[in-house]
Amino acid sequence: MGKDSEFYKDKKKKQLLRLRELIARLPGFAVDYIYSKELTTQTSTLISYSYDLITFFEFLQDRNPIYKDLKTQDFTLDMIKSLTTEDIIEFQRYLQLNIGEGKYHENGKKAVARKMAPLRGMFLYHYQHKNIPENPMILVPLPKMKKDKNIVRMNNYEVQSILQTVESGNPQMTERQRKICEKTKLRDTAILTLMLGTGIRVSECNGLDLTDIDLIVNSLTIVRKGGGQDVLYFSDDIHNALDDYIHCERDSIAPREGHENALFLSRQGKRMSVDAIENLVKKYARMAVPNKKITPHKLRSTYGTALYRETGDIRLVADVLGHENINTTIDYYAAIEDEHKRKAANAVNFKKPDSEI
Repeated sequence: MGKDSEFYKDKKKKQLLRLRELIARLPGFAVDYIYSKELTTQTSTLISYSYDLITFFEFLQDRNPIYKDLKTQDFTLDMIKSLTTEDIIEFQRYLQLNIGEGKYHENGKKAVARKMAPLRGMFLYHYQHKNIPENPMILVPLPKMKKDKNIVRMNNYEVQSILQTVESGNPQMTERQRKICEKTKLRDTAILTLMLGTGIRVSECNGLDLTDIDLIVNSLTIVRKGGGQDVLYFSDDIHNALDDYIHCERDSIAPREGHENALFLSRQGKRMSVDAIENLVKKYARMAVPNKKITPHKLRSTYGTALYRETGDIRLVADVLGHENINTTIDYYAAIEDEHKRKAANAVNFKKPDSEI
């Protein structure tokens, strides 16, 4: 059923309710900015923006005695007009590291830049609408970040190793772990085989219903990150893994009410959550590929790199992975370029006689 399933309808409803709760804690001028982004921004992103803006107003309450007794929703635009560039930079430092009592946090440059984005947007919005005479964000420097082109991914041996660990266990497993894994072996194999063989996101895997799988034509219907629906096709290996799971392990589980349609069920009969799938991947990866930090997104990187290596078609990779911007897909091309550079390491041998060159 894809995006029309009860799961996605319920998910959307919960997101909208959460957004309303957060908006109620924001001052009117901040709400105006959030509403201005509604038509072009996903609800989940607006929730993150709201959290970040609330953090900013709470920071002002903590650091300035004038605002101490205010509620976050009571701030006015006149109060904000008095803020300087130095005030904003101090908040940026606060995001980087805070060791205050009960509010410890530490963020890297990428996280700080993301958390500053809605603040930049809010000031720009009101400056463009002539609600404030100056934009103090203009002189606030952005965190300088280097683009990391070293995409973490698995090679073929590592992929086989992680699948073999699910199938046959691992010497690191305790007897209790072996018994637990044995009960979910077909499910775990199906999840890993599906993610490695299609590159779907963990959220797309979590949202799958039984009706989204067509074992006749080997296709699945997924809901992309932006809410759009897409159809992907899969191999016979994925067909076999899904077929074994659906008609064996899953048939033996009695789904809880409201979880009857979910494809992947926990041992308690509930839909596998995003966190549960992430923990599953990490659990097997720690045993099979201990030298790499493997997450569900790294399975996606593994598939994207392998697909580009086999086809050389960057647009095909972008289409299958659901990238709206092809520049995102170029990262996988960069990963292939790294392999080319490794080959150059032993390509030149100056000790070899000229006659052999």
